[in-house]
Amino acid sequence: MSEQPPERLRPLPVAPQPAAEPQVRHETVLPDEPGEAVAALDAALASTDVAAALRDVVARWPAYLDGWARLGQQAWRDGDHPATVYAYARVGYHRGLDRLRRHGWGGTGMVRWAQPGNRGFLRALHLLLVAASAIGEVEESERCRQFLLELDPDDGLGAAQIPAEPGPSWKPDLLP
Repeated sequence: MSEQPPERLRPLPVAPQPAAEPQVRHETVLPDEPGEAVAALDAALASTDVAAALRDVVARWPAYLDGWARLGQQAWRDGDHPATVYAYARVGYHRGLDRLRRHGWGGTGMVRWAQPGNRGFLRALHLLLVAASAIGEVEESERCRQFLLELDPDDGLGAAQIPAEPGPSWKPDLLP
């Protein structure tokens, strides 16, 4: 028996890799809300007691994302406590995440403002940023701002114009 060392293993040749193609990001588009709900929201926004009318809309259509976002925006305009605004925004945001997942969103990808069905969710997320900032939840407001920029690279809501660290002293000029 010979005591020769075992042959060394040679690495297998690696096939040339094709040029990397730009990564395509998945886009999720939420379906339009029922016409009756949209009409009720429009009527609520034009009523003499907007807040009460909006509460009626979300009570009748609790899954209507834009109803929650608009109710929170009205609470902000009416000077309600920021915690109330935060609660309305949170409901719209979380219901929106659920709906996005049901429509194929896996936690990444685009949800653009340019798509009308997406606006209720994005409006709720923007309002969550505003309310979190108002109650001193700076880390959450920063995450919301970054999330808006990731979801909509076209920045339809102007999130890039919001300070990177919005705090209690920051207030938006307008609500979308």
